[in-house]
Amino acid sequence: MSGVMKRMGMIFRAKANKALDRAEDPRETLDYSYQKQLELLQKVRRGVADVATSRKRLELQLNQLQGQSSKLEDQGRKALSLGREDLAREALTRRAALQQQVSDLETQHQTLQGEEEKLTLAAQRLQAKVDAFRTKKETIKATYTAAQAQTRIGEAFSGISEEMGDVGLAIQRAEDKTAQMQARAGAIDELLASGALDDPTGMAKDDITAELERLSGGNDVELELQRMKAELSGGSAPKQAIEGGGAGQNAAQNHAAQPQQQPQQQQPRLDK
Repeated sequence: MSGVMKRMGMIFRAKANKALDRAEDPRETLDYSYQKQLELLQKVRRGVADVATSRKRLELQLNQLQGQSSKLEDQGRKALSLGREDLAREALTRRAALQQQVSDLETQHQTLQGEEEKLTLAAQRLQAKVDAFRTKKETIKATYTAAQAQTRIGEAFSGISEEMGDVGLAIQRAEDKTAQMQARAGAIDELLASGALDDPTGMAKDDITAELERLSGGNDVELELQRMKAELSGGSAPKQAIEGGGAGQNAAQNHAAQPQQQPQQQQPRLDK
């Protein structure tokens, strides 16, 4: 049972790690690291300020003790000049105690000054590292952004991205449906033309009917053209030829017979 639980835990951690890896953006990670370094630098600077404040406080105490020591020395010298050796001894005793305090404070002051210098140097080094990291961070972010854009453009051109893949599938489905509808429409037209299917509207016609109507339509156009020419010229014989096939033949026969009658009418004129 424990082996199964360990295996399940390992699988869960592996899948969680993979999910986190997909969700992780290197640019965000770099920005977060840079922010943490700035916070650390700020803490170091606050430490330097605190040490400097303590050092300054010791300096003020040293100045105060040194002033009291000088005052006791002057008082002892004055008491001795007045013949008060006991007062002069007491003043010098107090001055010796103050001198011990001054010595201790000077030692602490030197220690704080050394710590302040170390912290200041550490802050300067950390500032240099933070500045270098910031420059490198921006360079990496720019490179990553350019590579990401190039990858997306390449995927878009090659059609392997998810968005372009969906668009390609949609175009393919539209083309397939269009080809299917065109094939169906062509098949129905062929069946209607061959007479295999009946058109309830009566609009569809077979090839023979269509050819006959086309020829008939062409003759009607020619006859209408001849009629219009006759109307424009003002003649009546072409109009009679247009009105019917039999009338046209009779007009042609009369026209052929007229030249034979004209010489007979002109013979008496030659006799005169």
